[in-house]
Amino acid sequence: MRTVRNLSVPMLLMLAAPLLGQAPAGWAAPKCDLKPGHYLVNSGLLYLKSASNARFDDQKRKDLGDALRTLTQALTTGGQDKNPAAWYYLGRYYVLVNDPQGMDTAFTRAQALKPDCKDDIGAWRRVVWVPTFNAGVAAWQANNTDSAISSFRRATSMMPNEPTGYKYLATLFFNSGQQDSAVAYFRKAADVSAADPKFAQDHKDALFNLARIQQSMKNLPAAQATYTEYLKQYPNDPEVLAALGTVLMDAGNRDSAFAIYKQIIARGDSMGYFALYRVGAEISQSVPEEPDTASAGSSCRSQARTVRPALTLARIRARCDSVTTGAAKAYMQGARQAFSLAAQALDASLRINPYNREALIFRANTALGMHDSAVALDYSRKLLAVDPMNRTAIRIMAFAQQQNGKIDSTLHYLRLGDSTLVSDVAVGQFDSTETGRDVKVLVTNPRPAANAPYQLVFEFVDLHGQVVDTQTINVPAIESGQSQSFELKAKGPTIAAWRYHKG
Repeated sequence: MRTVRNLSVPMLLMLAAPLLGQAPAGWAAPKCDLKPGHYLVNSGLLYLKSASNARFDDQKRKDLGDALRTLTQALTTGGQDKNPAAWYYLGRYYVLVNDPQGMDTAFTRAQALKPDCKDDIGAWRRVVWVPTFNAGVAAWQANNTDSAISSFRRATSMMPNEPTGYKYLATLFFNSGQQDSAVAYFRKAADVSAADPKFAQDHKDALFNLARIQQSMKNLPAAQATYTEYLKQYPNDPEVLAALGTVLMDAGNRDSAFAIYKQIIARGDSMGYFALYRVGAEISQSVPEEPDTASAGSSCRSQARTVRPALTLARIRARCDSVTTGAAKAYMQGARQAFSLAAQALDASLRINPYNREALIFRANTALGMHDSAVALDYSRKLLAVDPMNRTAIRIMAFAQQQNGKIDSTLHYLRLGDSTLVSDVAVGQFDSTETGRDVKVLVTNPRPAANAPYQLVFEFVDLHGQVVDTQTINVPAIESGQSQSFELKAKGPTIAAWRYHKG
Protein backbone atom coordinates (compact mmCIF):
# COMPACT_ATOMS: atom_id res chain seq x y z
CA MET A 1 0.00 0.00 0.00
CA ARG A 2 1.23 3.47 -0.75
CA THR A 3 2.56 5.66 2.03
CA VAL A 4 -0.01 6.97 4.47
CA ARG A 5 0.36 9.35 7.38
CA ASN A 6 0.23 8.51 11.09
CA LEU A 7 -1.56 5.20 10.94
CA SER A 8 0.21 3.46 13.78
CA VAL A 9 0.33 3.27 17.54
CA PRO A 10 3.05 5.99 17.86
CA MET A 11 0.46 8.47 16.58
CA LEU A 12 -1.78 7.36 19.42
CA LEU A 13 0.93 7.96 21.97
CA MET A 14 1.56 11.47 20.68
CA LEU A 15 -2.08 12.45 20.93
CA ALA A 16 -2.71 10.83 24.27
CA ALA A 17 -0.65 13.48 26.08
CA PRO A 18 -3.06 16.45 25.72
CA LEU A 19 -5.98 14.48 27.08
CA LEU A 20 -6.34 16.30 30.33
CA GLY A 21 -9.28 16.50 32.48
CA GLN A 22 -11.16 15.03 35.32
CA ALA A 23 -14.13 16.80 36.87
CA PRO A 24 -12.75 19.64 39.01
CA ALA A 25 -12.99 19.40 42.79
CA GLY A 26 -15.73 21.67 44.14
CA TRP A 27 -18.43 23.53 42.28
CA ALA A 28 -17.57 25.44 39.10
CA ALA A 29 -20.06 28.09 37.99
CA PRO A 30 -21.08 28.19 34.32
CA LYS A 31 -18.90 30.40 32.12
CA CYS A 32 -21.88 31.88 30.31
CA ASP A 33 -24.78 34.09 31.38
CA LEU A 34 -27.22 31.48 32.63
CA LYS A 35 -29.85 32.27 35.30
CA PRO A 36 -32.08 29.56 36.85
CA GLY A 37 -35.27 31.58 36.35
CA HIS A 38 -37.40 29.17 38.38
CA TYR A 39 -37.38 27.94 41.96
CA LEU A 40 -37.15 24.25 41.00
CA VAL A 41 -34.18 24.93 38.71
CA ASN A 42 -32.56 26.99 41.45
CA SER A 43 -33.12 24.14 43.92
CA GLY A 44 -31.48 21.71 41.49
CA LEU A 45 -28.51 24.08 41.19
CA LEU A 46 -28.14 24.29 44.99
CA TYR A 47 -28.26 20.50 45.34
CA LEU A 48 -25.57 20.16 42.63
CA LYS A 49 -23.37 22.68 44.45
CA SER A 50 -23.80 20.76 47.68
CA ALA A 51 -23.00 17.43 45.99
CA SER A 52 -19.87 18.91 44.37
CA ASN A 53 -18.59 20.17 47.72
CA ALA A 54 -19.74 17.20 49.86
CA ARG A 55 -17.07 15.52 51.97
CA PHE A 56 -18.94 12.25 52.48
CA ASP A 57 -20.29 9.85 49.85
CA ASP A 58 -23.69 9.35 51.46
CA GLN A 59 -24.32 13.08 51.52
CA LYS A 60 -23.16 13.38 47.91
CA ARG A 61 -25.52 10.58 46.80
CA LYS A 62 -28.46 12.22 48.61
CA ASP A 63 -27.73 15.63 47.06
CA LEU A 64 -27.42 14.14 43.60
CA GLY A 65 -30.71 12.29 44.01
CA ASP A 66 -32.42 15.50 45.09
CA ALA A 67 -30.87 17.41 42.18
CA LEU A 68 -32.16 14.86 39.65
CA ARG A 69 -35.62 14.87 41.26
CA THR A 70 -36.07 18.66 41.26
CA LEU A 71 -34.61 19.21 37.79
CA THR A 72 -36.77 16.44 36.31
CA GLN A 73 -39.80 17.97 38.00
CA ALA A 74 -38.89 21.37 36.57
CA LEU A 75 -38.66 19.97 33.04
CA THR A 76 -41.88 17.99 33.26
CA THR A 77 -44.60 19.31 35.54
CA GLY A 78 -42.79 22.59 36.17
CA GLY A 79 -43.07 23.74 32.55
CA GLN A 80 -39.36 24.56 32.25
CA ASP A 81 -38.64 22.48 29.14
CA LYS A 82 -37.78 25.70 27.24
CA ASN A 83 -35.49 26.95 30.03
CA PRO A 84 -31.82 26.41 28.98
CA ALA A 85 -30.68 26.51 32.62
CA ALA A 86 -32.84 23.49 33.49
CA TRP A 87 -31.26 21.41 30.72
CA TYR A 88 -27.80 22.76 31.46
CA TYR A 89 -27.89 21.81 35.13
CA LEU A 90 -29.35 18.43 34.26
CA GLY A 91 -26.32 17.98 31.99
CA ARG A 92 -24.08 18.95 34.89
CA TYR A 93 -25.81 16.28 37.01
CA TYR A 94 -25.00 13.66 34.37
CA VAL A 95 -21.38 14.82 34.33
CA LEU A 96 -21.16 14.17 38.08
CA VAL A 97 -22.65 10.66 37.74
CA ASN A 98 -20.61 9.96 34.56
CA ASP A 99 -23.59 9.22 32.30
CA PRO A 100 -22.48 10.14 28.74
CA GLN A 101 -25.84 9.44 27.10
CA GLY A 102 -27.83 11.54 29.56
CA MET A 103 -25.21 14.29 29.39
CA ASP A 104 -25.37 14.41 25.58
CA THR A 105 -29.17 14.69 25.52
CA ALA A 106 -29.34 17.39 28.19
CA PHE A 107 -26.45 19.49 26.85
CA THR A 108 -27.74 19.25 23.28
CA ARG A 109 -31.06 20.74 24.39
CA ALA A 110 -29.33 23.38 26.53
CA GLN A 111 -27.05 24.52 23.70
CA ALA A 112 -29.95 24.74 21.25
CA LEU A 113 -31.74 27.06 23.68
CA LYS A 114 -28.62 29.01 24.75
CA PRO A 115 -25.95 29.02 21.97
CA ASP A 116 -23.75 31.35 24.04
CA CYS A 117 -23.02 28.42 26.36
CA LYS A 118 -21.44 26.36 23.56
CA ASP A 119 -17.84 26.66 24.84
CA ASP A 120 -18.77 25.98 28.44
CA ILE A 121 -20.85 22.95 27.44
CA GLY A 122 -18.01 21.73 25.25
CA ALA A 123 -15.62 21.86 28.21
CA TRP A 124 -17.99 19.76 30.34
CA ARG A 125 -18.51 17.28 27.53
CA ARG A 126 -14.74 16.88 27.43
CA VAL A 127 -14.63 16.02 31.13
CA VAL A 128 -16.72 12.90 30.41
CA TRP A 129 -15.15 12.31 26.98
CA VAL A 130 -11.56 12.19 28.24
CA PRO A 131 -11.76 9.05 30.40
CA THR A 132 -13.70 7.23 27.68
CA PHE A 133 -11.19 8.30 25.06
CA ASN A 134 -8.26 7.38 27.29
CA ALA A 135 -9.81 3.94 27.79
CA GLY A 136 -9.58 3.55 24.01
CA VAL A 137 -5.98 4.72 24.11
CA ALA A 138 -5.12 2.17 26.79
CA ALA A 139 -6.90 -0.63 24.93
CA TRP A 140 -5.06 0.22 21.71
CA GLN A 141 -1.72 0.20 23.46
CA ALA A 142 -2.62 -3.21 24.91
CA ASN A 143 -3.50 -4.47 21.38
CA ASN A 144 -7.14 -4.94 22.42
CA THR A 145 -8.63 -3.66 19.18
CA ASP A 146 -12.29 -4.48 19.87
CA SER A 147 -12.27 -2.63 23.20
CA ALA A 148 -10.46 0.33 21.63
CA ILE A 149 -13.02 0.58 18.84
CA SER A 150 -15.87 0.38 21.36
CA SER A 151 -14.39 3.17 23.51
CA PHE A 152 -13.68 5.46 20.56
CA ARG A 153 -17.21 4.96 19.25
CA ARG A 154 -18.63 6.00 22.63
CA ALA A 155 -16.24 8.96 22.66
CA THR A 156 -17.40 10.18 19.23
CA SER A 157 -21.03 10.00 20.36
CA MET A 158 -20.16 12.26 23.33
CA MET A 159 -18.26 14.83 21.25
CA PRO A 160 -19.37 14.48 17.63
CA ASN A 161 -17.49 17.64 16.66
CA GLU A 162 -14.11 16.33 17.89
CA PRO A 163 -12.29 14.63 14.96
CA THR A 164 -9.70 12.66 16.95
CA GLY A 165 -12.00 9.76 17.78
CA TYR A 166 -13.03 9.35 14.13
CA LYS A 167 -9.39 9.47 13.08
CA TYR A 168 -8.42 6.80 15.57
CA LEU A 169 -11.32 4.58 14.52
CA ALA A 170 -10.26 4.96 10.89
CA THR A 171 -6.71 4.06 11.83
CA LEU A 172 -7.74 0.95 13.75
CA PHE A 173 -9.92 -0.26 10.89
CA PHE A 174 -7.18 0.44 8.37
CA ASN A 175 -4.59 -1.45 10.40
CA SER A 176 -6.96 -4.43 10.67
CA GLY A 177 -7.55 -4.51 6.91
CA GLN A 178 -11.12 -3.12 6.97
CA GLN A 179 -10.58 -0.48 4.33
CA ASP A 180 -14.24 0.37 3.70
CA SER A 181 -14.71 1.27 7.37
CA ALA A 182 -11.42 3.19 7.36
CA VAL A 183 -12.64 5.23 4.38
CA ALA A 184 -15.95 6.02 6.13
CA TYR A 185 -14.29 7.21 9.33
CA PHE A 186 -11.56 9.23 7.58
CA ARG A 187 -14.33 10.92 5.59
CA LYS A 188 -16.10 11.74 8.84
CA ALA A 189 -12.87 13.00 10.41
CA ALA A 190 -12.24 15.23 7.38
CA ASP A 191 -15.77 16.68 7.48
CA VAL A 192 -15.74 17.34 11.23
CA SER A 193 -12.25 18.87 11.29
CA ALA A 194 -13.10 21.17 8.38
CA ALA A 195 -15.45 23.12 10.64
CA ASP A 196 -12.80 24.41 13.06
CA PRO A 197 -9.40 25.96 12.16
CA LYS A 198 -7.79 24.46 15.27
CA PHE A 199 -8.21 21.04 13.65
CA ALA A 200 -6.39 22.05 10.45
CA GLN A 201 -3.71 19.36 10.78
CA ASP A 202 -6.33 16.69 11.50
CA HIS A 203 -8.21 17.83 8.41
CA LYS A 204 -5.08 17.65 6.29
CA ASP A 205 -4.10 14.18 7.51
CA ALA A 206 -7.64 12.81 7.17
CA LEU A 207 -7.95 13.92 3.55
CA PHE A 208 -4.48 12.61 2.72
CA ASN A 209 -5.13 9.19 4.23
CA LEU A 210 -8.61 8.98 2.76
CA ALA A 211 -7.24 9.58 -0.73
CA ARG A 212 -4.37 7.13 -0.24
CA ILE A 213 -6.71 4.35 0.83
CA GLN A 214 -9.12 5.07 -2.02
CA GLN A 215 -6.16 4.93 -4.38
CA SER A 216 -4.96 1.61 -2.93
CA MET A 217 -8.49 0.22 -3.38
CA LYS A 218 -8.32 1.28 -7.06
CA ASN A 219 -11.30 3.58 -6.57
CA LEU A 220 -9.69 6.09 -8.89
CA PRO A 221 -12.58 8.57 -9.31
CA ALA A 222 -12.97 8.87 -5.53
CA ALA A 223 -9.20 9.19 -5.01
CA GLN A 224 -8.99 11.89 -7.70
CA ALA A 225 -11.85 13.82 -6.09
CA THR A 226 -10.26 13.63 -2.62
CA TYR A 227 -6.80 14.65 -3.84
CA THR A 228 -8.43 17.56 -5.67
CA GLU A 229 -10.30 18.54 -2.50
CA TYR A 230 -6.99 18.42 -0.58
CA LEU A 231 -5.17 20.56 -3.13
CA LYS A 232 -7.88 23.22 -3.16
CA GLN A 233 -7.20 23.80 0.52
CA TYR A 234 -3.48 22.97 0.59
CA PRO A 235 -2.20 23.78 -2.91
CA ASN A 236 1.20 22.86 -4.28
CA ASP A 237 1.86 19.94 -1.92
CA PRO A 238 4.37 18.05 -4.11
CA GLU A 239 3.64 14.59 -2.72
CA VAL A 240 -0.11 14.97 -3.20
CA LEU A 241 0.35 16.45 -6.67
CA ALA A 242 2.48 13.43 -7.56
CA ALA A 243 -0.14 11.08 -6.13
CA LEU A 244 -2.84 12.80 -8.19
CA GLY A 245 -0.61 12.36 -11.23
CA THR A 246 -0.37 8.64 -10.50
CA VAL A 247 -4.16 8.36 -10.22
CA LEU A 248 -4.55 10.12 -13.55
CA MET A 249 -1.92 7.83 -15.08
CA ASP A 250 -3.71 4.74 -13.75
CA ALA A 251 -6.98 6.09 -15.14
CA GLY A 252 -5.43 6.46 -18.60
CA ASN A 253 -5.13 10.27 -18.52
CA ARG A 254 -1.44 10.19 -19.34
CA ASP A 255 -1.15 13.73 -20.70
CA SER A 256 -2.74 15.24 -17.58
CA ALA A 257 -0.49 13.10 -15.38
CA PHE A 258 2.67 14.21 -17.17
CA ALA A 259 1.57 17.85 -17.01
CA ILE A 260 1.37 17.54 -13.21
CA TYR A 261 4.72 15.74 -13.00
CA LYS A 262 6.40 18.47 -15.04
CA GLN A 263 4.82 21.13 -12.83
CA ILE A 264 6.37 19.48 -9.77
CA ILE A 265 9.81 19.06 -11.32
CA ALA A 266 9.82 22.72 -12.36
CA ARG A 267 9.61 23.68 -8.67
CA GLY A 268 12.33 21.27 -7.59
CA ASP A 269 14.66 23.99 -6.31
CA SER A 270 12.19 24.93 -3.59
CA MET A 271 11.74 21.38 -2.31
CA GLY A 272 13.83 19.48 0.22
CA TYR A 273 15.56 16.19 -0.55
CA PHE A 274 12.87 14.07 1.11
CA ALA A 275 10.02 15.72 -0.81
CA LEU A 276 11.97 15.29 -4.06
CA TYR A 277 12.59 11.63 -3.24
CA ARG A 278 8.90 11.04 -2.50
CA VAL A 279 7.90 12.70 -5.77
CA GLY A 280 10.45 10.67 -7.72
CA ALA A 281 9.29 7.47 -6.08
CA GLU A 282 5.64 8.32 -6.77
CA ILE A 283 6.30 9.01 -10.45
CA SER A 284 8.42 5.87 -10.78
CA GLN A 285 5.67 3.74 -9.22
CA SER A 286 3.11 5.18 -11.63
CA VAL A 287 4.65 3.26 -14.53
CA PRO A 288 2.37 0.26 -15.26
CA GLU A 289 3.58 -3.29 -15.65
CA GLU A 290 5.08 -4.13 -19.03
CA PRO A 291 2.33 -5.45 -21.36
CA ASP A 292 2.13 -9.16 -22.08
CA THR A 293 2.99 -8.94 -25.76
CA ALA A 294 3.18 -12.74 -26.08
CA SER A 295 -0.46 -13.06 -25.04
CA ALA A 296 -1.52 -10.22 -27.35
CA GLY A 297 0.37 -11.85 -30.25
CA SER A 298 -1.20 -15.25 -29.58
CA SER A 299 -4.68 -13.74 -29.48
CA CYS A 300 -4.01 -11.87 -32.70
CA ARG A 301 -2.83 -15.05 -34.47
CA SER A 302 -5.87 -17.00 -33.31
CA GLN A 303 -8.19 -14.28 -34.60
CA ALA A 304 -6.26 -13.95 -37.89
CA ARG A 305 -6.72 -17.67 -38.62
CA THR A 306 -10.51 -17.21 -38.63
CA VAL A 307 -10.39 -14.52 -41.35
CA ARG A 308 -11.90 -15.55 -44.69
CA PRO A 309 -10.54 -15.79 -47.25
CA ALA A 310 -7.70 -17.32 -45.25
CA LEU A 311 -4.55 -15.26 -44.71
CA THR A 312 -1.18 -16.65 -45.60
CA LEU A 313 1.31 -17.35 -42.81
CA ALA A 314 3.37 -14.38 -43.95
CA ARG A 315 0.35 -12.06 -43.73
CA ILE A 316 -0.58 -13.40 -40.30
CA ARG A 317 2.98 -12.88 -39.11
CA ALA A 318 3.11 -9.33 -40.50
CA ARG A 319 -0.25 -8.42 -38.95
CA CYS A 320 0.48 -9.82 -35.49
CA ASP A 321 4.10 -8.77 -35.26
CA SER A 322 2.92 -5.20 -35.73
CA VAL A 323 0.46 -5.65 -32.82
CA THR A 324 3.11 -6.87 -30.39
CA THR A 325 5.69 -4.37 -31.62
CA GLY A 326 3.18 -1.52 -31.37
CA ALA A 327 2.18 -2.46 -27.82
CA ALA A 328 5.80 -2.67 -26.71
CA LYS A 329 6.65 0.62 -28.43
CA ALA A 330 3.68 2.46 -26.88
CA TYR A 331 4.60 1.12 -23.44
CA MET A 332 8.23 2.15 -23.77
CA GLN A 333 7.30 5.66 -24.90
CA GLY A 334 5.07 6.24 -21.89
CA ALA A 335 7.38 4.46 -19.47
CA ARG A 336 10.46 6.33 -20.66
CA GLN A 337 8.72 9.68 -20.25
CA ALA A 338 7.63 8.85 -16.69
CA PHE A 339 11.00 7.32 -15.79
CA SER A 340 12.76 10.39 -17.15
CA LEU A 341 10.71 12.71 -14.93
CA ALA A 342 11.24 10.41 -11.94
CA ALA A 343 14.98 10.43 -12.61
CA GLN A 344 15.03 14.24 -12.60
CA ALA A 345 13.36 14.36 -9.18
CA LEU A 346 15.56 11.59 -7.75
CA ASP A 347 18.74 13.14 -9.15
CA ALA A 348 17.80 16.46 -7.54
CA SER A 349 17.18 14.66 -4.23
CA LEU A 350 20.48 12.81 -4.40
CA ARG A 351 22.38 16.00 -5.16
CA ILE A 352 21.24 17.23 -1.75
CA ASN A 353 21.55 13.92 0.12
CA PRO A 354 23.78 11.50 -1.85
CA TYR A 355 23.50 8.74 0.75
CA ASN A 356 19.72 8.38 0.98
CA ARG A 357 19.31 4.63 0.49
CA GLU A 358 15.66 4.77 -0.60
CA ALA A 359 16.38 7.38 -3.27
CA LEU A 360 19.32 5.29 -4.49
CA ILE A 361 17.08 2.23 -4.83
CA PHE A 362 14.48 4.10 -6.86
CA ARG A 363 17.12 5.78 -9.01
CA ALA A 364 18.81 2.49 -9.84
CA ASN A 365 15.45 0.89 -10.64
CA THR A 366 14.48 3.88 -12.78
CA ALA A 367 17.67 3.51 -14.79
CA LEU A 368 16.96 -0.22 -15.21
CA GLY A 369 13.45 0.61 -16.43
CA MET A 370 14.91 3.03 -18.98
CA HIS A 371 17.51 0.41 -20.02
CA ASP A 372 20.17 2.97 -19.18
CA SER A 373 22.66 0.29 -18.22
CA ALA A 374 25.65 2.50 -17.41
CA VAL A 375 23.63 4.72 -15.04
CA ALA A 376 21.98 1.66 -13.49
CA LEU A 377 25.40 0.18 -12.75
CA ASP A 378 26.68 3.46 -11.31
CA TYR A 379 23.75 3.84 -8.89
CA SER A 380 23.82 0.15 -7.99
CA ARG A 381 27.43 0.58 -6.87
CA LYS A 382 26.49 3.64 -4.81
CA LEU A 383 23.62 1.67 -3.29
CA LEU A 384 25.84 -1.23 -2.27
CA ALA A 385 28.35 1.20 -0.75
CA VAL A 386 25.55 2.26 1.61
CA ASP A 387 23.68 -1.04 2.06
CA PRO A 388 26.06 -3.90 1.14
CA MET A 389 24.28 -6.79 2.92
CA ASN A 390 20.71 -6.27 1.76
CA ARG A 391 19.32 -8.83 -0.68
CA THR A 392 17.20 -6.27 -2.56
CA ALA A 393 20.22 -4.05 -3.16
CA ILE A 394 22.29 -7.05 -4.26
CA ARG A 395 19.65 -8.18 -6.76
CA ILE A 396 19.47 -4.68 -8.23
CA MET A 397 23.22 -4.89 -8.82
CA ALA A 398 22.75 -8.31 -10.48
CA PHE A 399 20.17 -6.83 -12.90
CA ALA A 400 22.46 -3.88 -13.63
CA GLN A 401 25.33 -6.25 -14.41
CA GLN A 402 23.01 -8.25 -16.67
CA GLN A 403 21.96 -5.15 -18.61
CA ASN A 404 25.63 -4.36 -19.12
CA GLY A 405 26.22 -7.85 -20.52
CA LYS A 406 28.56 -8.91 -17.69
CA ILE A 407 27.50 -12.51 -17.21
CA ASP A 408 30.12 -13.54 -14.66
CA SER A 409 29.36 -10.54 -12.46
CA THR A 410 25.62 -11.18 -12.81
CA LEU A 411 26.05 -14.76 -11.59
CA HIS A 412 28.28 -13.59 -8.74
CA TYR A 413 25.65 -11.21 -7.36
CA LEU A 414 22.81 -13.67 -7.92
CA ARG A 415 24.73 -16.30 -5.94
CA LEU A 416 25.52 -13.74 -3.24
CA GLY A 417 21.87 -12.79 -2.86
CA ASP A 418 20.60 -16.38 -2.98
CA SER A 419 23.13 -18.47 -1.08
CA THR A 420 26.43 -16.96 0.03
CA LEU A 421 25.26 -13.83 1.88
CA VAL A 422 26.12 -14.11 5.58
CA SER A 423 22.99 -12.19 6.66
CA ASP A 424 20.27 -10.12 5.09
CA VAL A 425 20.36 -6.68 6.75
CA ALA A 426 17.27 -4.47 6.58
CA VAL A 427 16.94 -1.00 8.12
CA GLY A 428 13.22 -0.68 8.78
CA GLN A 429 13.09 2.62 10.65
CA PHE A 430 15.09 5.82 10.47
CA ASP A 431 13.01 8.37 12.39
CA SER A 432 13.99 11.86 13.48
CA THR A 433 14.08 12.63 17.20
CA GLU A 434 15.04 15.68 19.24
CA THR A 435 18.60 14.37 19.62
CA GLY A 436 19.16 12.51 16.36
CA ARG A 437 17.59 9.37 14.90
CA ASP A 438 15.83 6.24 16.11
CA VAL A 439 16.96 3.31 13.98
CA LYS A 440 15.66 -0.24 13.79
CA VAL A 441 17.68 -2.95 12.09
CA LEU A 442 16.54 -6.50 11.30
CA VAL A 443 19.21 -9.12 10.63
CA THR A 444 18.04 -12.39 9.05
CA ASN A 445 20.11 -15.51 8.43
CA PRO A 446 19.12 -16.91 5.00
CA ARG A 447 21.74 -19.68 5.02
CA PRO A 448 21.19 -23.34 5.99
CA ALA A 449 23.34 -23.13 9.13
CA ALA A 450 23.79 -20.65 11.97
CA ASN A 451 26.14 -17.76 11.20
CA ALA A 452 29.27 -17.07 13.21
CA PRO A 453 29.03 -13.97 15.42
CA TYR A 454 30.20 -10.76 13.75
CA GLN A 455 29.89 -6.97 13.97
CA LEU A 456 28.05 -4.40 11.89
CA VAL A 457 29.46 -0.89 12.08
CA PHE A 458 26.90 1.82 11.32
CA GLU A 459 28.01 5.30 10.34
CA PHE A 460 25.48 8.12 10.50
CA VAL A 461 26.36 10.94 8.14
CA ASP A 462 25.28 14.48 7.34
CA LEU A 463 24.42 15.85 3.90
CA HIS A 464 28.12 16.20 3.10
CA GLY A 465 28.92 12.60 3.97
CA GLN A 466 30.73 13.54 7.16
CA VAL A 467 30.33 10.97 9.94
CA VAL A 468 28.29 12.41 12.83
CA ASP A 469 27.96 9.25 14.94
CA THR A 470 29.16 5.65 14.79
CA GLN A 471 27.53 2.68 16.47
CA THR A 472 28.37 -1.01 16.42
CA ILE A 473 25.96 -3.94 16.46
CA ASN A 474 27.26 -7.21 17.84
CA VAL A 475 25.37 -9.81 15.81
CA PRO A 476 25.24 -13.14 17.64
CA ALA A 477 24.89 -16.58 16.06
CA ILE A 478 21.44 -16.66 14.43
CA GLU A 479 19.88 -19.96 13.43
CA SER A 480 18.93 -20.65 9.82
CA GLY A 481 15.85 -18.73 8.71
CA GLN A 482 15.67 -16.78 11.99
CA SER A 483 15.94 -13.03 12.57
CA GLN A 484 17.05 -10.69 15.30
CA SER A 485 16.17 -7.02 15.62
CA PHE A 486 18.34 -4.21 16.98
CA GLU A 487 17.54 -0.64 17.99
CA LEU A 488 20.03 2.20 17.73
CA LYS A 489 19.87 5.75 19.06
CA ALA A 490 22.03 7.81 16.72
CA LYS A 491 22.96 11.19 18.19
CA GLY A 492 23.34 14.35 16.15
CA PRO A 493 20.80 16.84 14.75
CA THR A 494 22.52 16.95 11.35
CA ILE A 495 22.23 13.21 10.64
CA ALA A 496 20.66 12.76 7.20
CA ALA A 497 21.57 9.20 6.17
CA TRP A 498 23.20 5.95 7.23
CA ARG A 499 25.65 3.44 5.86
CA TYR A 500 27.27 0.37 7.34
CA HIS A 501 29.93 -2.25 6.81
CA LYS A 502 30.81 -5.58 8.33
CA GLY A 503 33.31 -5.18 11.14
